[in-house]
Amino acid sequence: MGFDWGALMQAGIRGLGLKPTEFWALTPAELMLMLGAAGGPAPMSRARLEELARAFPDNRLDQG
Repeated sequence: MGFDWGALMQAGIRGLGLKPTEFWALTPAELMLMLGAAGGPAPMSRARLEELARAFPDNRLDQG
């Protein structure tokens, strides 16, 4: 089984915000789990985040 290391590095470092040392310390299974590709629930999408923000807006208190 081959890995597209360039794509995995981009997903781990850019997408997940890992430092290179953190990325290289992971096993491929751990990285795939973090990316949501190991059969668990997928990471929340931007659309779902926006939907939740509309449903549960932050309550801003007037400071006057």
